Amino acid sequence: MRQIYPPSAAEPEVAIAQPGQTGQAARSAIARLGELYAYPTGPTGPTGPTGPTGPSGAGGAQSWVRANMIASVDGASTLNGLSGGMSGPADRLVFSVLRSLADVILVGAGTARAEKYRPVRASEIWPQLRDGRAPTPPIAVVTTKLGLDLDSPLLAGAPPDARTIVLTTEQCPDERRAAAAASADVAVVSADRVTPDTMIGALAERGYRRILVEGGPSLLGQITAAGLLNELCLTLSPVLEGGGAGRILTAPHEGSAGPPAGLSLAHVLQDSGLLLCRYLAASQPSE
Repeated sequence: MRQIYPPSAAEPEVAIAQPGQTGQAARSAIARLGELYAYPTGPTGPTGPTGPTGPSGAGGAQSWVRANMIASVDGASTLNGLSGGMSGPADRLVFSVLRSLADVILVGAGTARAEKYRPVRASEIWPQLRDGRAPTPPIAVVTTKLGLDLDSPLLAGAPPDARTIVLTTEQCPDERRAAAAASADVAVVSADRVTPDTMIGALAERGYRRILVEGGPSLLGQITAAGLLNELCLTLSPVLEGGGAGRILTAPHEGSAGPPAGLSLAHVLQDSGLLLCRYLAASQPSE
């Protein structure tokens, strides 16, 4: 894997490694990727678009919201209904690094069901990027009525130090809420709709401020429309899907797309035709 933008005279090549590898090449690769994808920090924690903004947690620290998505060259977000078919070793490596750096992984209920989400395993994470935190980041699922399998590994199989977080509403039946709370952290954050402000605020209150959004398009669309997306990591796969697959982002309501959200390119890595791009919201300070 090679950094092609901005040109790097120092260590442009990054080895492909897998969690669990401990050799020098793997250590160097993770150190380099940890630098490239490090969350910005400041006196009060991660910063927002032009300084500290957005929902804050204890002590006034602010949240930084990063999304990680993949798309084909012709803009499809899935191949045969799933995103994994467009991936490759470099994308999977960056995926593991982004998860290792995050405090929490945020997904919509539809994505959790379609992709069969489960808790993150320690064997999938780079411990040197965890900064003394729990070995794995928890998954946080956004669901209005808790339309999830309560016996699924995602809800019933999470470790005690990274229990799955369910962000839901008062529309969720009490009995389902109580059943889920036996193994998950259930947070009722609004009366009828989990908004970006309420979901990010609820995570910040729990100390989770480095937030990784993994989908789906509806959730990413809501966060972007609310002006709360700080960063997008987008892998472009050398595939022409040519079907009816959706895009990585959809407007939260018909006709509500508003003006395009501007982005600035921070870096690009290339491997076997995959382009791994990191963008900042246009109002972010350049790095």
